[in-house]
Amino acid sequence: MPKTINKTNSETYPLHRRDVAKALLEDRDGMMVVGGLGSSAWDITAAGDDPLNFPLWGAMGGAASIGLGMALAQPDHRVLVLTGDGEMLMGLGSLATIALQGPKNLAVVVIDNERYGETGMQKTHTAFGVDLAEVAKAAGFPVTGSVRDQAELDAALPVILDAPGPVFYDIKVRAENLDFVLPTNDGVELKKRFRKALLGAA
Repeated sequence: MPKTINKTNSETYPLHRRDVAKALLEDRDGMMVVGGLGSSAWDITAAGDDPLNFPLWGAMGGAASIGLGMALAQPDHRVLVLTGDGEMLMGLGSLATIALQGPKNLAVVVIDNERYGETGMQKTHTAFGVDLAEVAKAAGFPVTGSVRDQAELDAALPVILDAPGPVFYDIKVRAENLDFVLPTNDGVELKKRFRKALLGAA
């Protein structure tokens, strides 16, 4: 028998993506942050550009893998991957790799508006019932969760920022068109400033 598809309407969700990003980053204390392609990169920039931000230009589907590399290379630093549902759907295999590697210092957070923001706000698979937190759980993440309102976000924040990982959270946010807040698109400059902030001028 075919599976029943549950459609949702993310245009009515109470949480706003920029508010979520701000809450995650307002007390970052040296945390390294990877911003997934598009809106997530603009979200971390809008929350306050920081040399330990690494926003992706291109490389769709690669945010979680880049975060894994950072977490393994710098086990004494917390690493947060903040990405979108469309970007995460392109990199689902990375969740299995992250679970197998088991970095305690890595958290992956999906800002899930159920839309492909870069190509016209078409609905993604999550608008039709795909549950990314359950995918991460099935892959082997020891800590997973979903957030749909402010109370759930408040409860999730300390887990995302401090709990031994790898941690995965899917945060449902309203589908809305927002102004671009763009970081530099000079990849060499982004790499240099990140390395300098992390490792020092030498």
